[in-house]
Amino acid sequence: MLMSPPVDLTYERFQQLQLRLDMSRGKPSPEQLDLSQALIDEAGQAGYLARDGFDCRNYGLPSGLPEARELGAELLGVPAAQVIAAGNSSLELMHDALTFALLHGVPAGEGAGAPWRAQGEIAFLCPAPGYDRHFAICEALGVRMIAVPMREDGPDMDRVEALVRDDPSIKGMWCVPLYSNPTGAIWSDDAIRRLAAMPAAPDFRLFWDDAYRFHHLTEEAHATLDVFEACAAAGHAERALMFASLSKVTFGGGAFAWLAAAQRNVAWWQKHAAVRTIGPDKLNQLRHVRFLRDRATLTALMSCHRALLKPKFDAVDEVFRTRLAGVPGVSWNVPRGGYFISLYAPEGCARRTVELAAQAGLILTPAGAAYPYGVDPQDSHLRIAPSFPSLDEVRLAAEGIALSLLRAIDERRQ
Repeated sequence: MLMSPPVDLTYERFQQLQLRLDMSRGKPSPEQLDLSQALIDEAGQAGYLARDGFDCRNYGLPSGLPEARELGAELLGVPAAQVIAAGNSSLELMHDALTFALLHGVPAGEGAGAPWRAQGEIAFLCPAPGYDRHFAICEALGVRMIAVPMREDGPDMDRVEALVRDDPSIKGMWCVPLYSNPTGAIWSDDAIRRLAAMPAAPDFRLFWDDAYRFHHLTEEAHATLDVFEACAAAGHAERALMFASLSKVTFGGGAFAWLAAAQRNVAWWQKHAAVRTIGPDKLNQLRHVRFLRDRATLTALMSCHRALLKPKFDAVDEVFRTRLAGVPGVSWNVPRGGYFISLYAPEGCARRTVELAAQAGLILTPAGAAYPYGVDPQDSHLRIAPSFPSLDEVRLAAEGIALSLLRAIDERRQ
């Protein structure tokens, strides 16, 4: 068992521990995965017949098992007819939605808008620091990215509104409205209303990645304004495409995901997805529906996740307060939910901190990953993911990160 590190631990002594710890991705720990072990142990009891007798072993139901769509409707607060239950990844749904829009366009006005790609160069707004996999989708599909500064209550809306007003090539925006990856921001009602109401291209879409809707780290279950209601009230009912999944609720990569949207957007999705697949894994959807059942069951499960996660986030904060409090140019957030901590270093120190951490046996997310094209103009942001290692390992890793940052600062002073 790892012991608590001594207060006089130095970077050199930390190196000598020869650790191999990975703090780079927000993966559930083995103990979190164990919370849903019944999905495996009791798989036979779930059977293969849906509520209406449909044989889930066979082709069909391209929009997902009705029970799975209804569970999504209950959890996301929309009618089941506006929900698609799909494969194991919301990231997959986001990739496909952007691909469909580029190739076929999206509903706009009374009909279908022109394919985005036929309209020339297409751009997306990217709140930064943001989710690196969102940015990877844009890069892979040739969509130009425009960084927008993130604030504690969401993106810089003055900047967002000015950009979409002046640039008709901007067709969408990445949004992680609750416990944003990686800043932990909770987007304000005002920001969401402004996103819903702002003048933009008629085929503009908010890619509303509600990845952490269920992932609270405090007793308070924070929530954001209903984006669908806000868009409808502003006369832009089809502006938002919502994505969510159960991947960090049950098994990472082994659950299923939802797309929720206005009815015309759902019909658009169904039309183009029918070419891609005959239907999702309905057996897995059936197992999950019978395991989770309803909101109350999911809430109880997520409280167990919180009991495992919060001590790790607290440990990082405690170490940072001990090692880094008062160091000029250094700050970090204490998130109320989600999977990440953002650590801000003095300008020009983030990449060197990651290098020094690697030399001491710590794997961190590459500096700059939370920015479009991997470029942090200030070279100051570090994303910390405490979920996967054990609590003792997290505490040691936080020590190593702090010592690496202090060494990087000292090197720049020389």
